[in-house]
Amino acid sequence: MTPSWRDDSLGTMKRVALWLVSEVGEGRPFTKEALRDAFPGVSQVDRRMRDLRDFGWRIDTNREDADLDSHEQRFVKRGDPVWEPGRATRKTGTTAIGAGRRREVLQRDGNMCRSCGIVPGETYAGTYEAAQLDIARREVLKPGGSKATELVTECKRCRIGGRELVADLDRVLQEAAGLSSIERDVLSGWVEADERQFSRLEQLWSDYRSLPEESRAHVRKELGVD
Repeated sequence: MTPSWRDDSLGTMKRVALWLVSEVGEGRPFTKEALRDAFPGVSQVDRRMRDLRDFGWRIDTNREDADLDSHEQRFVKRGDPVWEPGRATRKTGTTAIGAGRRREVLQRDGNMCRSCGIVPGETYAGTYEAAQLDIARREVLKPGGSKATELVTECKRCRIGGRELVADLDRVLQEAAGLSSIERDVLSGWVEADERQFSRLEQLWSDYRSLPEESRAHVRKELGVD
């Protein structure tokens, strides 16, 4: 049987997990005050809840869910049953990211989202929403089939959409090895500059792909494409 979240013999993280399951429920919001009221006198209960993310638990804030207020969070999905024996062992690569390490990753990544290139404070096209950068953990497939977890800078939008992504370093290296000398020189230039200027035609293609289907159909009709 699932133990009670009120069992003081359990660690705080395990009790918080049980509280989320039994008192909040998946998909439902809760407030920071409700969490603290449930565990009066327990220090760092917020941090212990955040630790659950290292075990596959998804708990969103208003950074990930625009429907939430700043004092709210949402219990989206439960992960490992950390209250079971042996299930609360911290996984490799999931230690907390300190402020110094965070600054190092941001500086290394040019202080921009490595997925879309946006910088902090810049507004997304067609919106008034300013970008916020964060550090994401990305699983990377290495040559030889091994996997590792590495840190990468991403904006809020890209981080949410990229949670399940696996970066395939092995494929990238193989594709690069198969380039012609001219293609390799072009790629080397992009890599050295850490940016690429898209042509007008490429930008137009990207804009077309981002249109809703009804609008894409209008463009196809204009171009005479069935």
